[in-house]
Amino acid sequence: MGPIRPPSEGRDYSLLLRTTRNCAWNRCEFCPTYRGQKFGYRKVAGIKRDIDVAKTLYDEIKKVAARGPGGRITQDVLRAIWEANPRIYREAAGNLALKWQNLVNLANWINSGAVTVFLQDADAFIMLTPHLVETLAYLKETFPTVARVTAYGRSKSVARKSPEELAEIRQAGLVRLHVGLESGCDEVLARMKKGVTAREQVDAGRKAVAAGISLSEYLMPGLGGRQLSDRHARESAAILNEINPDFIRLRSLVLRRHSPLAAQSRNGQFTELGEDEIVEEIGLLIENLHCRSYLTSDQMANLLYEVEGRLPEDKEAMLRTIGDYRRKSPEERLAFRLGRRVQSFLAVYGILEPELQQKVEEAREALRLGRPDAEMKTEAAVSALKEGFV
Repeated sequence: MGPIRPPSEGRDYSLLLRTTRNCAWNRCEFCPTYRGQKFGYRKVAGIKRDIDVAKTLYDEIKKVAARGPGGRITQDVLRAIWEANPRIYREAAGNLALKWQNLVNLANWINSGAVTVFLQDADAFIMLTPHLVETLAYLKETFPTVARVTAYGRSKSVARKSPEELAEIRQAGLVRLHVGLESGCDEVLARMKKGVTAREQVDAGRKAVAAGISLSEYLMPGLGGRQLSDRHARESAAILNEINPDFIRLRSLVLRRHSPLAAQSRNGQFTELGEDEIVEEIGLLIENLHCRSYLTSDQMANLLYEVEGRLPEDKEAMLRTIGDYRRKSPEERLAFRLGRRVQSFLAVYGILEPELQQKVEEAREALRLGRPDAEMKTEAAVSALKEGFV
């Protein structure tokens, strides 16, 4: 099981199936996820063995659950399987935390109906089309309940596929594609070493849409920094208008600790936008969107996750939400940002560690008393909280 998947696949309890390992490109300045990891193109036979293992575990979980009240799949069912298989689940048998995570993932998938599957890692579309189609066919043969298979794909890899290949992949069962567009501005794309041009993004997106694949394009507000913010918003909107994807998913930039971009920010080569500036950039983006996509802020990096709706009919409501925030006083915006970031952090981790709790309390006290250092204290706390999001 790979390290990441879209939040929507987590909400739907998708089964996670690793078709490639890590990222073949692995050069984007903002992303440290696969740094130092070698890309692996997996053989179809190995992927099929993983599917077989999932089927064996599926059958075992259902069998053990059937002995209990109501046939429910609970933590007790998983613990019973764990304890009954000491040869597999022992300290010398590999990463036990990951093995338990796999069991939980599979149990959640079964409880949700075993309907959705997500192909990991960063780019399933780098697979040769016959290999991908064979994998999809075996998956659906093994698990007939599967109705939706989705994957990440780089625009470059998708653009290399012919319309006929994409139609074949869609026919085999891959119905949704998640693409990291990040920006529609060529200067931003080159600056971030994305390895693709805006025109290639359009070509890939339009080919996927034409093949009947539901397309989610991910945009990263703030990626242009202060220097390219305006162009990043306007040119990204223009590209998205041409593609007209099913979904536009906002992923506001958070500087990840071990990314090259974080180092560039520290030494002055990149000027990060403040949260208010990112909100303004999102407003400019939405003003210039004229497609019929569904825009969503379904990730905690976004400050205003209420900014969501169908374009164009919900555009004014989304801009009103942004306007309501911008009309708050500076002090109100600081308090809002702190409260929202604490809320998001607790939703994932449940508790603030003592050092982080102290930062938050210091910011709250400075805000309450209206001290001159309130902004500095709040920004320090918010920055520390956001590091936990990634």
